[in-house]
Amino acid sequence: MAIQARNPEPSRMWLLADVACRLGPRALAHYGWHRLQRAAGLPQQALRDRPPLSAELLPAGLLPSGPLPPTAARPLAPARLLAPDGLLGPGALPPPPVLPPEAELRLRAALEALPGAVSHGPFPADAPALALDLFRPGDVRPVWEANRLACLPLLVQAARLWPEEGHQARLESRLADWAAANPPFRGPNWACGQEAALRVLHMALALMLAGQRRPGPAARGLLLLHARRIQATRAYARAQDNNHSISEPAGLLACGWLLEDGAMARRAARALAAATARLVAPDGGFAQLSTGYHRLLLDVLSVVEALRLHLGAPPLPAPFADRAAAAARWLARLVSARGALPALGHQDGSVFADLAAGGADDARGSVERAMRLFAGGSAGFAGEPGCRWLGLPEGMPVAARPAAWEAAGSRGWAAAGARGLLRAGPLRFRPGQADLLHFELWDGDRPLLTDAGTGAYNPPPGHEWWLDYFPSAAAHNTITFDEREPMPRLSRFLLARWPRMHALPDGAALRDGWGNAHQRRVRAEGRAWTVLDTVCGPFHGLTLRWRLGPGKWRLRPGGVDGPARLRVTADAPLRITLEKGWESPAYGVVRSCQVLTVRALAPATCLATQIQLD
Repeated sequence: MAIQARNPEPSRMWLLADVACRLGPRALAHYGWHRLQRAAGLPQQALRDRPPLSAELLPAGLLPSGPLPPTAARPLAPARLLAPDGLLGPGALPPPPVLPPEAELRLRAALEALPGAVSHGPFPADAPALALDLFRPGDVRPVWEANRLACLPLLVQAARLWPEEGHQARLESRLADWAAANPPFRGPNWACGQEAALRVLHMALALMLAGQRRPGPAARGLLLLHARRIQATRAYARAQDNNHSISEPAGLLACGWLLEDGAMARRAARALAAATARLVAPDGGFAQLSTGYHRLLLDVLSVVEALRLHLGAPPLPAPFADRAAAAARWLARLVSARGALPALGHQDGSVFADLAAGGADDARGSVERAMRLFAGGSAGFAGEPGCRWLGLPEGMPVAARPAAWEAAGSRGWAAAGARGLLRAGPLRFRPGQADLLHFELWDGDRPLLTDAGTGAYNPPPGHEWWLDYFPSAAAHNTITFDEREPMPRLSRFLLARWPRMHALPDGAALRDGWGNAHQRRVRAEGRAWTVLDTVCGPFHGLTLRWRLGPGKWRLRPGGVDGPARLRVTADAPLRITLEKGWESPAYGVVRSCQVLTVRALAPATCLATQIQLD
């Protein structure tokens, strides 16, 4: 599916040199070291075959249990993840928290919806993990999500709430199946260090919920295997400057604490604190500018902090706590009353440490938990079930939402129940999408001006156009010049010729590699919003797109009417149409949507969009 005119591009070698300069020597050095290690076979040697996993999470009798549910009625594997020595016995667990009926219903629904314990997708289960092609057979992303062992904390919750229903036995059965189907360092589920780290953190969370502090020998063996997997490709994680750089030292830290390996814990704590200091700005902006990955960042840091408190471990080095608090406040400004978030940046639908069973569309638990753990406050979600499970205090002061704020890579506004979010600069880290100066507007829980989403990282056959469309400038609420993409794409996750960006008192500005300049200013006055775009450069024509949220929109002179009223004016003649576009409301899901498209020819210099909310 074509999304731009084919214009002469700089050579690929020139673009590679350009992006190498922008990534900087640190990222290149780590990636180069990773490639040298791979060429020398060092990670492969570290991950040579090991004996099959043991798979008991909780010792028999720790949680009262009844018979297995019919769907799981079969013998368990003989080995289990935790041996009974050194663990809390029956009666040591605190009673479950008092939950509202809807929270218990969500937990039951989440248990019913659990994926199968064994999932390899189209990838061979017995091939060496580091030798796998993770793209040609299909999309590995859903396989990884299904193998993060998110079921473990949910089943511990269920076992404490309903001990007569056999949920601990179901937990052991699922874990035994997973261990048998995933021999160490073979198959897709050992291919990524971050996935190993996220499994460790889910295991740690399950142990916390069960009141345990010292895993037994079999659990130690499993944790050691996961620690070995994470350590084998640490240089790759450091080179990414994204969620990998946070999650992998977090997983190693959990291993160090649970294994009582002081040296491992100290190294991992220093690495996690350093990565947080590098990638989370003092104002809370995250290097990987994405609301979805920002949520995952908070969830990972929150599990680490909860585990630290549970074990009585020392605090992480500064500025870990301050940066985590700032990151929590950043996301708290954006979450709606029902937990929805703008879809800024890549969205992969991750659901991690979801103790409230809210799912991918409800971030209330993530935000509230992080605010209480790090910021000493609340996002306004009193009685949040996940916080009750962790025993976090109630009654904390609700953080105020500022009328205007600025952070690394973004800025926002709030007025009369509506929230606006602008993708700004500077571009210190690689952008994942051509979404610069993209603007989203939400009225309470209703999205009015939206992001197109992600589609999928590896779309199904016949849908390869997703890879070009969803990350493009044309799939965002911004201006394109001559239907030309501002940043040439070198790979799925790497763009070249990043525009130069700078802040304005009420917005942001950029100049692209073609010499076109774009300034965007935002003003909110009660229920009226104005977006002012000023442009100049050698362009022949421009296109302004506003991707409209769900609802009935009707084309009117100068704009559209629907859930809000939009009118666009300019200092040049405009051609305004209501066109069909595409959006991805969830990972792997694509549907049509409506796009208000405004075209003008040079010498247009100024366009004003006025938005009146109902």
